Amino acid sequence: MSYINVWLHFVFVTKNRHPYLNSTIRKDVFDHIQQNAKSKGIYLDHINGYKEHIHCLISLNQMQTIAKVAQMIKGESSRWINQNKLTQKRFEWQIKYYCASVSESRIKGLRSYIRFQDDHHKSISFQEEVEKLFKTYKGDDGLKPDGTS
Repeated sequence: MSYINVWLHFVFVTKNRHPYLNSTIRKDVFDHIQQNAKSKGIYLDHINGYKEHIHCLISLNQMQTIAKVAQMIKGESSRWINQNKLTQKRFEWQIKYYCASVSESRIKGLRSYIRFQDDHHKSISFQEEVEKLFKTYKGDDGLKPDGTS
């Protein structure tokens, strides 16, 4: 029997960082993503976000890849949002996304961080958050948050 224990922190950003995910639709979108993930066998432990991005804490199983999980979440959710006309303009996610592995010892803290996104973004911008994530997970290697040097 296989034992897999791979935790990942995903961040998906709306195209051009447009604030599509206003407080009116955010809960419905997160609930839908959670239900869709469950139906596809994706263990989505926590989801939350703000106007232009979402955070997901996901545990992969032995048959899943980072790219496939990201594609299933982003592709289906954008289709559902557009099909239900939840936004005035056509909704899209950016093609690129953020994903980092998370050690077991940091899961509890990350859950809290994801849960309190509204409070968090009262004092820090999304750009500042991205820069902090890169410092936390990447170290200072000269890469910018968009992956360029």
